[in-house]
Amino acid sequence: MPLAVGTDAPAFTAKDTNGNTISLSDFAGKTVVLYFYPKDDTPGCTKQACSFRDAQPNYQGKNVVVLGVSADDQAAHQAFTAKYNLNFPLLADTDKALIKAFDVDGGGYAKRVTYVIDPNGKIVLVDTAVSTATHASDVLTALGI
Repeated sequence: MPLAVGTDAPAFTAKDTNGNTISLSDFAGKTVVLYFYPKDDTPGCTKQACSFRDAQPNYQGKNVVVLGVSADDQAAHQAFTAKYNLNFPLLADTDKALIKAFDVDGGGYAKRVTYVIDPNGKIVLVDTAVSTATHASDVLTALGI
């Protein structure tokens, strides 16, 4: 069962697509859209990632950061990012620490769940009924942006 709205988001640190260390605390004061997905370069995951790519102009200037998370490694994230010109970081959760912390373990992969974390680190939205093609705009609507 995913974490509940109103709870503090678990602190995390992970490597991004380019090997940079990213922590939730890096985004204090910003809204974070943390979306978990099963696997790079699969049909639904590609639609979802491309929806965020295409919506990035709508997120920019709104103090919102988008981070994708799967159990894929950095090399897979780099290939996926290059193939689809993704313009936001993907976090490599190869040890599944984030997947476990956010309770989205699907048995070896991440369940498709999105958390929106407010500037104070509280979970303000949990989306478990993701429509991959429209997900980015659905999140914007839910945020009132």
